[in-house]
Amino acid sequence: METQFPQSQYKGGVLLFLIALILLEVIWSWRNDKKAYQIKETFANLAVLFGFQFSKFLFAGYQLAMLGFFSELAVFEIKKSIWTFLLTFVLADFIYYWFHRASHVWKPLWAFHLIHHSSLFMNLTTAYRLNWLSAIISPLFFVPLAVLGFPPDFIVISYALNLLYQFFLHTEFVGKLGPLEGIIDTPSAHRVHHGSNPLYIDKNFGGVLLIWDRIFGTYQPETEKVRYGVTTGFVSNNPFVLNFKGFIDLIKGTMKYKG
Repeated sequence: METQFPQSQYKGGVLLFLIALILLEVIWSWRNDKKAYQIKETFANLAVLFGFQFSKFLFAGYQLAMLGFFSELAVFEIKKSIWTFLLTFVLADFIYYWFHRASHVWKPLWAFHLIHHSSLFMNLTTAYRLNWLSAIISPLFFVPLAVLGFPPDFIVISYALNLLYQFFLHTEFVGKLGPLEGIIDTPSAHRVHHGSNPLYIDKNFGGVLLIWDRIFGTYQPETEKVRYGVTTGFVSNNPFVLNFKGFIDLIKGTMKYKG
């Protein structure tokens, strides 16, 4: 008999685990005078997180309908198996690389992504500094997998796991991870991605794997102290400003890459 786990219980357990990690990081930062947290920004990040969770609920039907519609047009019928899931996960990570990279070089997508790079600090709460409207565009990039015939639930789970993995990358607590650097995304590699240093801009786009950055010439190891945030400096601690500033700048024609 297959054991069934209540989804709410599973999500609740994950949430408690993530909160515990954040509290441990706060204690570590305080005891070691790392100054990884700033009170106003942390509350801003939490406000953004609550709004993002609501937006996920709001757009869940749209996302599933989008993938479901295109799966009906699938050119192949790919059966479910562990190998199918692993292949889906790798292909979803490859697509995420290009989605992420496009979000840095095309202004309409940067309008969505600006909020994530506007933080002047690197800590676990920064991970969910995500635009409330991003759920509108993210499924569009994964449509090719549905058209090829990959199961829609495998696509959704792969993307969700990709984002969950990235939560653990937003920290200064973990140093370099030796031979894993440049193969999988690590906290060190992701700190580089969040840097406004000229050397670090538009580097390390991978979600889980950094082999895509290696292949396409966007890999950069952490070699100098990272300056976080966008090149134009502080944006705001108002969650509404953080979410909509990119769109306002886009409409006004005043948008600059990296802020």
